[in-house]
Amino acid sequence: MTTEADTGLAAEDETQSRGIPHWAQHLLVFSIFIGIWEAAVQFNWVSALILPSPFAVVVAWWDLSISRGLIWSHFGVTLTEVLVGFSVGASFGVTIAVLSVLSATFRRLVSPYMVALQVTPRIAIAPIIVAWLGFGMEPKMAIAAIICFFPIFINSLTGLMQVDEESLEMFKSMRASRWLIFRHLQLPGAMPVIMAGFKTGISLALIGAIVGEFVSASEGLGVLIQRFSFQLQLPQAFACLIMLTVMGLLLYGTATFADRQIVFWRHEDLMTKISRRMRARHAGLLKAMKPAE
Repeated sequence: MTTEADTGLAAEDETQSRGIPHWAQHLLVFSIFIGIWEAAVQFNWVSALILPSPFAVVVAWWDLSISRGLIWSHFGVTLTEVLVGFSVGASFGVTIAVLSVLSATFRRLVSPYMVALQVTPRIAIAPIIVAWLGFGMEPKMAIAAIICFFPIFINSLTGLMQVDEESLEMFKSMRASRWLIFRHLQLPGAMPVIMAGFKTGISLALIGAIVGEFVSASEGLGVLIQRFSFQLQLPQAFACLIMLTVMGLLLYGTATFADRQIVFWRHEDLMTKISRRMRARHAGLLKAMKPAE
């Protein structure tokens, strides 16, 4: 039976579908923001030495990326540091989480060290890591790995330990081995939480790489931002900051895409597409198996 509330929600959804598309709404808000920013600089509400105008930032970005091509090599360095650091941190985080779930003794032994690593400010470790590993890309990768490690570890551990008791009893009643329980029950149930940790970790890995470049580096987007800021070339610094934002969006978008493909059963639109594809395939098989009259 349809209630008045359901009717109102349906009418509201229909009204929204007939109105301005979502992408146009976002574009409108962004345009208003840029317009206010430009007006604030042009009318001297804010000094251009403190906040450069959007036009000046675009000109600086064009000069750095198109005219001189300076920014791309540094972009590649930072991206490499993030990807390698995230891969190392994620590998260790998931591995230690799996071992902690499979062995209560191992979990009891490593828990104090995991807590100590979490409460220790990772930024304070950066100068020590630079002193250990030198001034190349290695310390930035290590800092990125350390910073992104804990959220991936704790998400993986939490997801693997949240097991449905009834399903677990069913597996045990069928005399399933510990490996089969882990593979077919614990791991699939934990994947949504693990992927959420990956999406958080990839953003933290970017932060770790930039922190390492701020401490000591000769190349990377963090180095360019620091260099241009010290020289009071703020349009160039903002241009590099925009490239960092683009990198973060690309990394997060990649993690989100992987989440939708791996944990597809949590996304209704993907399940609908898979169901339609399977129905079409089955209909084709039935049609092919039907004897000719």
